[in-house]
Amino acid sequence: MRRRLVAALAAAAAGALAAGEALPTVAAGADTPGADNALEHYLAGLNSISATFTQTVTNGEGAQVESGSGKLLVLRPGRFRWEYLPAASSGQSGGKAAGDQGQVLVADGKNLWFYDRELAQVTVKPVETALSATPIVLLSGSSAELHDSFEIAAAAPRDGLEWVEVRPRAAEADFTLARLGFNGDKLSRMIVSDRLGQTVQLDFSRSVRNARVDAASLTFKPPAGVDVIGSPQG
Repeated sequence: MRRRLVAALAAAAAGALAAGEALPTVAAGADTPGADNALEHYLAGLNSISATFTQTVTNGEGAQVESGSGKLLVLRPGRFRWEYLPAASSGQSGGKAAGDQGQVLVADGKNLWFYDRELAQVTVKPVETALSATPIVLLSGSSAELHDSFEIAAAAPRDGLEWVEVRPRAAEADFTLARLGFNGDKLSRMIVSDRLGQTVQLDFSRSVRNARVDAASLTFKPPAGVDVIGSPQG
């Protein structure tokens, strides 16, 4: 269950800040389409993203409970692939090969697929019912979708980055707050807090804006022999 929650929180997506440390919010009233904040500037003219990331997870006491790395591909609107491998899986772990570890999250335009390699289990949901609760829609959705689903406000600069704070409007969302840090036209960091007190931090590297993304990499077919929960939309 924790792996599933961390995957939902991290996607989108990919630490130096303490768990739960707040970034002071400024620019009251910035929650309007076209608002002058770094997220709106970043999304303007954005068609695709290719990036690698490192990820750390801390609990409510600020102790690190997991770390790892992965890759994010986004093709707007609405398609992405987020692949994550825990650090302990860099070689053999618990008798399992690295290829049997980690998680994959794929939005193919109709369905949201979550594949847990260790559990050999795939969960599939209609994309329109799943994405509004996860932070990855901040990068893959349209501006109108963002403002329908989230409250967005500029925040004070910190650590040499421009920050934006995002809060979901839906009570059932997987996270309570997401903070996105930008360095010019690059997304450098995303910090996501959940309802259980966990904080997921993703630090992005080798990020390419409007990269060439093969559409075939944003499709998913459950591997043979895995359990599939849910029915994909045709």
